[in-house]
Amino acid sequence: MIVFVFITSLLGLMALGMPVAFALIGCGLAMMLYMGISDPQIIIQNMWDGANSFPLLAVPFFMLAGELMNAGGMTRRIITMAMAWIGHIRGGLGYVAVIAAVIMASLSGSAVADTAALASVLVPLMRNAGYDINRSCGLIACGGIIAPVIPPSIGMIIFGVTGGVSITKLFIAGIVPGVMMGIAIMLAWRWSIKRDNPRVEPKRSMRERLVETRNAGWALVLPVVIIGGLKVGWFTPTEAAVIAAAYSLFVGVFIYREIKIPDLFGLMYRAAETTAVIMFLVAAAGVSAWLITTANIPQQVADMVAPFMENKILLMAILMVMVFIVGTALDFTPTVLILTPVLMPVVKQAGIDPVYFGVLFIMNNAIGLVTPPVGTVLNVVCGVAKVPMTGVIKGVTPFMVAQLIVLTLLVIFPQIVMWPLQMMSR
Repeated sequence: MIVFVFITSLLGLMALGMPVAFALIGCGLAMMLYMGISDPQIIIQNMWDGANSFPLLAVPFFMLAGELMNAGGMTRRIITMAMAWIGHIRGGLGYVAVIAAVIMASLSGSAVADTAALASVLVPLMRNAGYDINRSCGLIACGGIIAPVIPPSIGMIIFGVTGGVSITKLFIAGIVPGVMMGIAIMLAWRWSIKRDNPRVEPKRSMRERLVETRNAGWALVLPVVIIGGLKVGWFTPTEAAVIAAAYSLFVGVFIYREIKIPDLFGLMYRAAETTAVIMFLVAAAGVSAWLITTANIPQQVADMVAPFMENKILLMAILMVMVFIVGTALDFTPTVLILTPVLMPVVKQAGIDPVYFGVLFIMNNAIGLVTPPVGTVLNVVCGVAKVPMTGVIKGVTPFMVAQLIVLTLLVIFPQIVMWPLQMMSR
């Protein structure tokens, strides 16, 4: 019965139009009322405990780093470099979008920020070159959702804190799946443009390519520094976020000179505004997470899937279907915060590696960012491109299917995810 109270109160409040954070608090109040708990201090204490975490300091700094990268010209130079190398081949702008998305994912970890930056630059170019605009927007959207999978990932930080999983291990394990997502949508793009005849960019000389690569060099160094530093233990994920923000500020102000001192307040304000939304969600989820544990809901879920506990692949498939369905109705962060305390005990009880589950869980939630009716990233692309949602939903379908195929492969072959960790531990 407590599961029914949890689900109906949460969905009911959201259906009334209440913001998700307040719906989570209201859901907690409903569960407390049902369980006969009347101490209001529980809400305040668990909200405080939910947000009072050192690793979560990485969120505002990675948000700030993303703002500084976009304003400082790092994003534009990455796109220009990719265009110099492959813009001349058939469908080249689509491949540029994916390669730029993968590189940018390794810089900021924010799907919305990366997608907005990519769309603002590439949508006009792809429209002028004669590409189908709905398909182009779908490709850019699916490229943007690679950001939560490839490190540094804000989603993995939230999952790691909520589920008690090593963020560094999550970062390393997310590299191969993120690259596979990029390869999959490039293959889908190649297949989908067979009947199109877009205009291609002129082929650049080797000298021009090297010049553009040198111009983007400052941006390309940052992922190596972050991943390398995490691997050898020079700094924690939180410290990596500070380094990313400081590095982006230095490059934007002193190297590229596209950020002026008066611009900093606005950039910091936008980063703080986005961080406040995420952190309030995290704090509100602390209440429901505590009550979920107190009510023993994870054990009830474990009892429901008990017949599949012996078959890890089948259990993972069932959990991924469940997460995908929830992800179509909820945004990324609320889904992570709500489902992590419910599913992690089940995963551990079944003997599934929490890092492996975390990578697939985050990847599944990232795909939810391009699934209607919520589809936050789809809304961002539609807003930038000024096109209706109905057409973009059709355009995104082949790329979303390609990423679901990658997710299925990772469910069947978990060693693909765990291989980098095993190699680095030797």
